[in-house]
Amino acid sequence: MIREYKLLIGGKSVDSSTGETFDDINPATLENLATLQVAGIEDVDRAVEAAEAGFRVWSEVPAPGRAEVLFRAARIMQERKEGLARLMTEEMGKVLPETRGDVQEAIDITIYAAGEGRRMFGETTTSELRDKFCMTVLRPVGVVGMITPWNFPIAIPSWKIMPALIAGNAIVFKPASDTPLLTIKLVEILMEAGLPPGVINIVPGPGGSTGKAIVQHPRIRAISFTGSLDTGKWIMEECAKSMKRVSLELGGKNPVIVMDDANLELALEGVVWGAFGTTGQRCTATSRLILHEKIKDEFIKRLLAKTKSLRVGNGLLPETDVGPVINKAQLEKIEKYVRIGKEEGAAILVGGNRIDPGLPGYFFEPTIFTDVSPEMRIAQEEIFGPVLSIITVSDFDEAIEVANNIKYGLSSAIYTENVRTAFRAIEKLEAGITYVNAPTIGAEVHLPFGGIKGTGNGFREAGTEAIKEFTEVKAVYIDYSGRLQKAQIDTE
Repeated sequence: MIREYKLLIGGKSVDSSTGETFDDINPATLENLATLQVAGIEDVDRAVEAAEAGFRVWSEVPAPGRAEVLFRAARIMQERKEGLARLMTEEMGKVLPETRGDVQEAIDITIYAAGEGRRMFGETTTSELRDKFCMTVLRPVGVVGMITPWNFPIAIPSWKIMPALIAGNAIVFKPASDTPLLTIKLVEILMEAGLPPGVINIVPGPGGSTGKAIVQHPRIRAISFTGSLDTGKWIMEECAKSMKRVSLELGGKNPVIVMDDANLELALEGVVWGAFGTTGQRCTATSRLILHEKIKDEFIKRLLAKTKSLRVGNGLLPETDVGPVINKAQLEKIEKYVRIGKEEGAAILVGGNRIDPGLPGYFFEPTIFTDVSPEMRIAQEEIFGPVLSIITVSDFDEAIEVANNIKYGLSSAIYTENVRTAFRAIEKLEAGITYVNAPTIGAEVHLPFGGIKGTGNGFREAGTEAIKEFTEVKAVYIDYSGRLQKAQIDTE
């Protein structure tokens, strides 16, 4: 029987007010994995009320005590890692080695955030007056609204949830409608580990209704969102109306530069993994390959052979390299961009079509375009699928100019054996992340993650920077002189 999931509010499974449901579909087999209830405005109100009650309890727990809950949750996730990974492959489609990595990332950020429970440092400084002490302390923001995408259904929620929890906040969470089960399992694990009722509340539903209700709710003090640029702009405008804090992680159009002195075999592995891992459905995916003209022919020859060897199919099978795309709409979007690329004058070297691996799901061939100019739409717009565009350049300066000629600024990479070239690229590439001799993917939880330009608005996830997203800094002045003191005024 297909299980129906209700809302999670105040630590209890409750019916929604809408009476509406949606199905969670396996993108490889089109089987229905679960049915979920849709949360409405009234349900978001109930979730906020429960979160406020949870916040009053959780924010009073000392940070090291909050850390103990996270440490226990990490141990439970480790014990259930394989089951969570298999469920993710069924729900999202990507291959098992990748979903195991997704779960491990959730484990790692949970342990990392828990460790920060004993490092919630403020600062001390001298005062301008005698017998006075000055310092800063970190305080939680309050009730935080979170909205996450479907492509990393346990890692990205964990990147948001764990720093917010260790800082003492409560959460109203809307998971992606295509992959809600992993978030539900994550929150169930946190509650099993001792998280008090109401600290996290789950309200599934469409972004246009449930997500909108979260963003516009007057008692939610901050929004953390990962998704599209257009939606991010709308969220920022809405949050500005109430001076609500907002953290945005949006799109990417990430370049890999391969210079003429690069290790071509190393670069080849990085480009293929960066472009076609997760079926290209990453904000950090390698979508533009910027090739030095001197090695273009040789590199493309190797790239075609490697790409043609990739096996597309069910991500649960060990022989599969590339799984399905997430849904029919995404499949049609990829097809649209393939048509656009052809109309713009680019040439397909390989792929460009749906593929039938013996399953009814949403499968698309790994696709490579050549003869791409930097201004083409396939070189400017985020496709979010297994499509790579090759742009040829004559030198380093042109490569940097092409790499930066986009509205996004998330990830970037360069392959070169010249240390001077590498450091110049680090300085000049307009991106929040730069890899040297590695693909545009592979973030680690102790480093800040985020982008510039159209990718983000300044906040960073992961690393110690993530704590700043969910804390307020309070200045504290302590006068132990026993008398009223006034700052000296220069009257000269």
